[in-house]
Amino acid sequence: MTDLAQQAAAIDAPRRRLLSPLNRRRWDNFRNNRRGWWSLWIFLAIFTLTLGSEFIANDRPIVVSYKGEILFPAFVNYPESKFGGFLGTTNYRDSFIGDEIAANGWAVWPLVRFSYNTVDGYQPGSGALPPTWLLSRDEACARYPLQAEDPNCNWSNYHWLGTDGEAHDVLSRLLYGMRISVLFGFTLTILSSVIGLVAGAVQGYFGGWVDLIFQRLIEIWTSVPALYLLLIISSVIAPSFWVLLGILLLFSWVSLVGIVRAEFLRGRNFEYIAAARALGVSNATIMWRHLLPNAMVATLTFMPFILSGSVVTLTSLDLLGLGLEVGTPSLGDLLFQGKENLQAPWLGLTGFFAIAIIMTLLVFVGEGVRDAFDPRKAIA
Repeated sequence: MTDLAQQAAAIDAPRRRLLSPLNRRRWDNFRNNRRGWWSLWIFLAIFTLTLGSEFIANDRPIVVSYKGEILFPAFVNYPESKFGGFLGTTNYRDSFIGDEIAANGWAVWPLVRFSYNTVDGYQPGSGALPPTWLLSRDEACARYPLQAEDPNCNWSNYHWLGTDGEAHDVLSRLLYGMRISVLFGFTLTILSSVIGLVAGAVQGYFGGWVDLIFQRLIEIWTSVPALYLLLIISSVIAPSFWVLLGILLLFSWVSLVGIVRAEFLRGRNFEYIAAARALGVSNATIMWRHLLPNAMVATLTFMPFILSGSVVTLTSLDLLGLGLEVGTPSLGDLLFQGKENLQAPWLGLTGFFAIAIIMTLLVFVGEGVRDAFDPRKAIA
């Protein structure tokens, strides 16, 4: 080994010591699965991009300099009186406001000048319209004051993925909708995993009557038709992000119980667990420190699949009209719009490809995690 290689190994050694040899081997196995590795990074890149949707698609400027004052309309709701108007909320897409800002300062706009709920008053027609790049410039700018010569008829005011039946920009709704769907999936997956881990750990570790009673209760609970319960609750309570999350959490936590229970049932009979009990170590310490790490292997393997299932569930509910509030952007709403506007195939295709890409990436990541935790590959 050359001096340079030895120095690099010396620098890298402390970082690698953060992981145990077994986990380091699992991490290396996951990295060697190129499909899962790159799917993870692509998924994280897409999710990070959607987290900053306000900076990409918004009907308000990010920063405005007006008469020497720096304003942040994307985050602060300024009254129109600040710019010489009289309304309580400023419409920055209005030509009067635009001219006033241009005459007294400058504005930095997002790449797309539409938010998920912006109705484009300059849309050349009614109903769902195809992407602007499929139209001629004369057609796309027909309703602007100066038509094709209007300076506001530019690429940032184009609808790159068309509009839906309510003149909303599809690209903006796609960005905001993906963010809501993935955040919903992440939240439901984490909460379900925590509850499932606790329930499965208690069942598996104590066994006996505790396991028997819990198991019968879970069987009774899982026999309740979740869809019917959702229909009943939706007729009483207006569905929202948190209401849907609570309803689905009632049933989703049981998916991990069986796996965790099996790991704890197996582990409770190990000799080192019996020795810990004999030494007076508390049950909570044994479960947390000695048995939970083994159960986490199965849990981490299943989490990408639970996440993909959560995203599909929310999309399905939105498609059936049982999901989020009307007007909330989501992938299911895009599919619903596509179903209601069969003459506008770009709506259904956009929703289909978005959900297909997310599902494909998550499945590839899940396969990579599963292979990485495979004992045969981890020991090899």
